[in-house]
Amino acid sequence: MIAIIDYGAGNLKSVQKAFSYLGHESVITSDPGTILSASHVVLPGVGSFGEAMHKLNGAGLVPVIHKAIEAGTPFLGICLGLQLLFEESEESPGEKGLCVFRGKVVKIPPKEGYKIPHMGWNSIEINSECPLFSGLSGEPYVYFVHSYYPDADDAVVCARTQYTDTLKVGAWRKNVFAVQFHPEKSSDVGLMMLKNFAGLKKGEF
Repeated sequence: MIAIIDYGAGNLKSVQKAFSYLGHESVITSDPGTILSASHVVLPGVGSFGEAMHKLNGAGLVPVIHKAIEAGTPFLGICLGLQLLFEESEESPGEKGLCVFRGKVVKIPPKEGYKIPHMGWNSIEINSECPLFSGLSGEPYVYFVHSYYPDADDAVVCARTQYTDTLKVGAWRKNVFAVQFHPEKSSDVGLMMLKNFAGLKKGEF
């Protein structure tokens, strides 16, 4: 069972529908027991960093997320879910993130001729060693909607895209995966990523 964390800020149904299409059972939940007993955990999200952290803290889900990760459960952050895994964000100064990855989330730098938020399809450079991208080659196209991205340590970066600059848009360490784009909206490429994630086993990293 895949647990999709519900904290009142996310495109949850589209993620659930994507897993259902792939033949994987999932549940949208905020119940700690359900999350901790799940085979996989997904943290989606849209909205602001600060508001999302307030909701996670208010629901008592921050320690639950850390316990699931520490137990070796495959964990996937999507869009804002990626940003929340870092220490802080320029969007919400003073608000502490989940601190799973080191680094700060920063605003996309402006550049003439480019719109922010960055919305639409863009190619990504992928780390072929990352299990999330197994079976993908070249620079696949994925769907973005974001104004911020993580200024992460290169050691955990697994995907980059070119927009106003080189933006880091994917992070990976052991059983924790996170992407700034929306795999559930990225056609066959995104479905392949979700299929790869669902095929991971707890404790294999």
